[in-house]
Amino acid sequence: MGHPTGARPFGPRFGTPLWLYLAGTTAAGLALLGLAVYSLGMDSMVQLAQQPLLWVVLCMVVLGELRPIALPNSPRDSGAPTSLPFAFALVIFFGLPVAALVQALASITSGVVQRSGPYRIAFTVAQYTLSLGVADGIIRVLYPAPSMWIPEGPQLLVVAAAGAAYFVVNLLLVECASAMHERVPLRRTLTKNLGHRVFVASVLLSLSPLVVVAMAHSVWLVPLFFFPLAALYTSATLSLKREHQANHDELTALANRKLLVLRTEEALEEARQHGGRVGLLLLDLDRFKEVNDTLGHPIGDRLLRLVAQRLTNSVRPGDLVARLGGDEFAVLLPRIRDAVSAREVAARLRVALSEPIRLDGMDFDLEASVGIALYPSHATDFELLMQRADVAMYVAKERRSGVELYAPHNDRNSTARLGLFSELRRALVEEELEMRYQPAVDIASRRVVGLEALVRWRHPQRGLLPPEEFIHVIEHSYLMRGFTHEVLELTLPQVARWWSEGVCVPVAVNLSRRELLDPSLPDIVASAIRRHEVPPHALRFEVSERVLVQEAEAVVPTMVALANHGLELSLDDFGTGYFTLARLRGLPVAEVKLDETFVRQIDETPDGQVIVGSAVHLARTLGLRVVAEGVESGRIASVLGSLGCTVAQGRYFTEPLEATDVPGWVLRAAESEPVPRRHTGSAS
Repeated sequence: MGHPTGARPFGPRFGTPLWLYLAGTTAAGLALLGLAVYSLGMDSMVQLAQQPLLWVVLCMVVLGELRPIALPNSPRDSGAPTSLPFAFALVIFFGLPVAALVQALASITSGVVQRSGPYRIAFTVAQYTLSLGVADGIIRVLYPAPSMWIPEGPQLLVVAAAGAAYFVVNLLLVECASAMHERVPLRRTLTKNLGHRVFVASVLLSLSPLVVVAMAHSVWLVPLFFFPLAALYTSATLSLKREHQANHDELTALANRKLLVLRTEEALEEARQHGGRVGLLLLDLDRFKEVNDTLGHPIGDRLLRLVAQRLTNSVRPGDLVARLGGDEFAVLLPRIRDAVSAREVAARLRVALSEPIRLDGMDFDLEASVGIALYPSHATDFELLMQRADVAMYVAKERRSGVELYAPHNDRNSTARLGLFSELRRALVEEELEMRYQPAVDIASRRVVGLEALVRWRHPQRGLLPPEEFIHVIEHSYLMRGFTHEVLELTLPQVARWWSEGVCVPVAVNLSRRELLDPSLPDIVASAIRRHEVPPHALRFEVSERVLVQEAEAVVPTMVALANHGLELSLDDFGTGYFTLARLRGLPVAEVKLDETFVRQIDETPDGQVIVGSAVHLARTLGLRVVAEGVESGRIASVLGSLGCTVAQGRYFTEPLEATDVPGWVLRAAESEPVPRRHTGSAS
């Protein structure tokens, strides 16, 4: 029925309870095997060796050991072996000595082929011998059968009782070791997939009397059982393959989000019943995007597979590693003692990843940021655990500390934020987001030269909310990708409609730091503009200056990829992050947008005009367009024009417009009288 400790080549530590159990069980099983072989006698063994029947059955048992019927969510080698009908038929037909000897030879052969450890092979031989021994004892007690017994009629009830005893003993022997190895209650391992195990074992054991009949009539009838067993194995394998594909990541073979949710909910339910703790770790590779952009996705994919292997080999038995997408991974700790233990697991994962990876003659040094959230300390369900682990992970990124445990003081307005997070999930599903459009106006002609798409949330109770009320929650959660998709799906159809009507004005969409760290963003955008038949130059993206200051190395490759798709980029909020315009040289930025706090200096400080004028002059020298944000008066608009800034946006011109109002407003602006531009010496 498989082995509890997996396919590791080494055994448990000497003196541990698991070692003592395996040693005791192995000793008992091998002792019984020795007695059985001794009772058989050398002469009988020689006679049996001359019978083709036993060699044919031995081959069938070996093949069956190499092709077990795997169980759902279990290692491939831990299922019910298709050798069971033949081994059990030997017990019925010849008795324990022959059955135990043949099964032992088959187990040793398959163990060598599969490169199993010696302790594992010995335990497998012992486990089978003890299970077959109990079945043989049941037969001898209920029906002292003669040699070469062929059961029929009511005698099949004896076979059924012996088969049930075999199944129970084998299950207990294996799952006791599994429970010790994974440090979980025996009840949990016994009941896992129990219905499926009973069904498969019943099917296999029910074939044993038929194998006995075939053995009694002709040796050449026995190999014919290969075909129905092969069909059973193939059917089960295909079913498990489909299930595996539905629950695992295609690239790394790790669990996907669906399986992570299922396992987490199971762990939380058990923790509620027994008062335990559950941990969830979110892990993000730092600067992995550079690998994909520099060396290509094939190299990046190979690295991700190696990362998956290292993570899997570094967690404890029973823990689950999942890939959420891109270079984000999650690790579920179904049983964790406290936060210190969770930190130890996280530190072990980071150490495993920090070892240089050599690939195609190059060494790759990977680092990861890990966020930790615990049940019940931080959250009581999966969604909250995920959200809070996500917050902790981004704190680890910002502080460059590597590992962070969720702390409420790092989660601004955490109580209200969590409620808002739940409502935002619903808002994305129920399409409560709306778009408003802020015109960017040529200061002299008053013509509209661009629009900025601004998202709003039509909250059922609180009315229309500006992005300041909710965008920070989205940026620190896994909702970011869904939010980006929703904004594009709201904006692009509208842009396509305007351009088809002759309102050919480019529309700008803001990108957050989290979006720019997503390696799939350029492909998502390219797919969206193709689907909506929008020309690339009709869409612009605005990148905040603060993002370039904090994550320049990480986000620039994404910016370059977007520019390669024909999309223009703007440096937004300039003046808030101490970014030097000279650093823009070589970056795919076509426009600089002066932040409103920067623009307000014109009125608020004596040197305001000089500062703004210098920034405008430098930007224009670099060949960049300059747009002033937050213009709220005619005087500021006039001064900006005199300083060389040609485009502005703000409430002085209009409040953000609904989509239906944009064409009329653009038309009226085009028909308005131009404003004479005044020039002053401050422009230089």
